[in-house]
Amino acid sequence: MQTRRLGDTDLELTTVGLGTWAMGGPWQFGWGQQDDDEAIGAILKALDMGINWIDTAPAYGLGHSEELVGEALKQTSERPLIATKCGILWNEKKEKISCLKEVRQECHASLKRLGVEVIDLYQMHWPDPDEDVEEAWEEMVRLKDEGKVRYLGVSNFNVGHLERVQKIHPVASLQPPYSMLHREAEDELLGYCAENNIGVVAYSPMQRGLLTGKFTPERLAELPLDDHRRRNPDFHEPKFGTAMDLVEQLKEIAERNGKTCAQLAVSWVLRRPEVTAAIVGARRPAQIAETALAGDWFLSETDIEQIETLLAQRQAKLK
Repeated sequence: MQTRRLGDTDLELTTVGLGTWAMGGPWQFGWGQQDDDEAIGAILKALDMGINWIDTAPAYGLGHSEELVGEALKQTSERPLIATKCGILWNEKKEKISCLKEVRQECHASLKRLGVEVIDLYQMHWPDPDEDVEEAWEEMVRLKDEGKVRYLGVSNFNVGHLERVQKIHPVASLQPPYSMLHREAEDELLGYCAENNIGVVAYSPMQRGLLTGKFTPERLAELPLDDHRRRNPDFHEPKFGTAMDLVEQLKEIAERNGKTCAQLAVSWVLRRPEVTAAIVGARRPAQIAETALAGDWFLSETDIEQIETLLAQRQAKLK
């Protein structure tokens, strides 16, 4: 699989990285129950497919996602690059607590769960609480200076947040949401990152499964009650219906290229030169075996133009 340099670092990332949000199991923003053996299998399959980096976070399953990554690493001689995060704690009800006061403790806990001596990319998960961003970033810089982490990145930041922390220490990467259904990153963020040599690792390129070609109204109705997607506006009308209509049209483009809709969604995100890589989630080995192949597919200009027309038509329906 092709690789791209992450910003101003020496990290060469495969264009597809494995995301472990869904495999963490139940919590406030979970995806329902998860089979741990399937999750570990997905991690090992990702490595078999040539993926060289894994993105996780303590919040995913309240530490469980990191534990699964650590367990998988014990079962392979390969050492992928590890990206994890800080800034989200939780209570006894498995509810999210935004906190930037315990960055050091969080880092040590992540190192233990992952079973590694150093984290390759340590990211502030959200700039929340806003007033604590600089203090937390300074603590992350100290962890880097101590050799606990190699590079520092951020997630879910806007340009204003990036400028604030850039004054303290360079940002290696930004992790924004980016997909055909959510293109807000194109407005300012991608340009800013290109100008400042900040790598971009886009998350949710398949928009939580909506763009895989496998989602239907019936599947939506069958989602577990603890699947956070039930509360997400994208899974309610009119957005859901227009997304399903779009996917039917995207399938034709994918099929004429001998690809799947999921691969098309990921390749579309990677068409932008500012994007270093896409984080592709998986809960089972077969899922990442499919989507990993998008890392080496380059969309034609004709395909891109046709997709742009379809996206404009969907947007017009939502107005």
